[in-house]
Amino acid sequence: MWVSVSVTTRRQRPGEVDGVQYHFVDDAAFDRLVADEGLLEWAEYAGNRYGTPAAPVRERLAAGAPALLEIELQGARQVRARDPGAQLVFLAPPSWSVLVSRLAARGSEPPEVQERRLAIAQAELDAAGEFDVVVVNDDVARAADELVSLLTAPSPGLCRGSSAHE
Repeated sequence: MWVSVSVTTRRQRPGEVDGVQYHFVDDAAFDRLVADEGLLEWAEYAGNRYGTPAAPVRERLAAGAPALLEIELQGARQVRARDPGAQLVFLAPPSWSVLVSRLAARGSEPPEVQERRLAIAQAELDAAGEFDVVVVNDDVARAADELVSLLTAPSPGLCRGSSAHE
């Protein structure tokens, strides 16, 4: 399964590898990508910017292979505007309390950042109806299997995954 690796201005967390979880860049490099139209979509999320490098996705699609993008609501809306035939998939937590627990258990952000993330997550959950399919992430293996099934089903366009950044 091919998943696009996003670019971010977020600080690298312990254990993350540049080019694996994200391509970590500074604000100036991100600005250049935006100016040069090097991003398929981009958005600000919880004080950091994230974007999908356009070239690798275009190469995958040109080869007739599916592309999975892990992006949030702003990015999903940009993808829909660029490609109305894109299949948008909303990855939802099993419940609000599970989402809150997952975020707190990560322990990687201070409480004020967690609060911002939860406010954004609520807005994303409210917009789930804009997506073609909702996959509930109640069991990682089952949810992954469902995403793979969606990606391998005959369907043109981009297959997108968006989540409340669990």
